[in-house]
Amino acid sequence: MAQSAQPAHSLEDNSPNAGRTPSVLLWAGASAGGLMVIGALALWFYYGTQVFFEMIRTGFAACF
Repeated sequence: MAQSAQPAHSLEDNSPNAGRTPSVLLWAGASAGGLMVIGALALWFYYGTQVFFEMIRTGFAACF
């Protein structure tokens, strides 16, 4: 006789960290994006607009 594929008991996660993973990933992604923006602004202010855009243009030319 075939057995049921469904378990007899619930497999719900009742741990205190059950719903925390998505928010942690969201905060980590937002932090990484914020650091990239801060880094780009720091380079812009340090090197100036002309050098900053020249670096971006050179990077695109190297990729494509």
